[in-house]
Amino acid sequence: MEIELLTVGKTTVKFVSDGIEEYLKRLKHYLPYRITAIPDIKKNASLSTERQKEAEGENILSKLLPSDYVVLLDERGKEYSSMEFSGFIEKQMIAGRKRVVFVVGGPYGFSQPVYERADSKVSLSRMTFNHEMVRLFFTEQVYRAMTILRGEPYHHE
Repeated sequence: MEIELLTVGKTTVKFVSDGIEEYLKRLKHYLPYRITAIPDIKKNASLSTERQKEAEGENILSKLLPSDYVVLLDERGKEYSSMEFSGFIEKQMIAGRKRVVFVVGGPYGFSQPVYERADSKVSLSRMTFNHEMVRLFFTEQVYRAMTILRGEPYHHE
């Protein structure tokens, strides 16, 4: 199974990029994992918040394959402990999913068509994080899930 993290906007903060790179290196031993950044739509006076979400949504949908299992990282999604999240990942593997795509939306969230395309929603926390930090936190959690599934000593419960 391949996991892709699809994000709106790129990572510009060096310490965040460095952290992501560290976990990307570690994840190579477990499964294919990549982060794909879609250019963010710059807000200007003529562009409403709703139109910005629609434009970002069109870009997100253009990157998805019909066979993808799509999970939105969304504040209204299901919250998991790290152990539960590893179980979620394992369930996707057992189901024979070829590619699971987790999606981080833009600053105003997702358009309705993106919500309609989604198979599931996951919340990292009830707190709000900036979109760059979400990339690091999520990538670390995928790494943690893989070590849990392999019984390796990274996670302590």
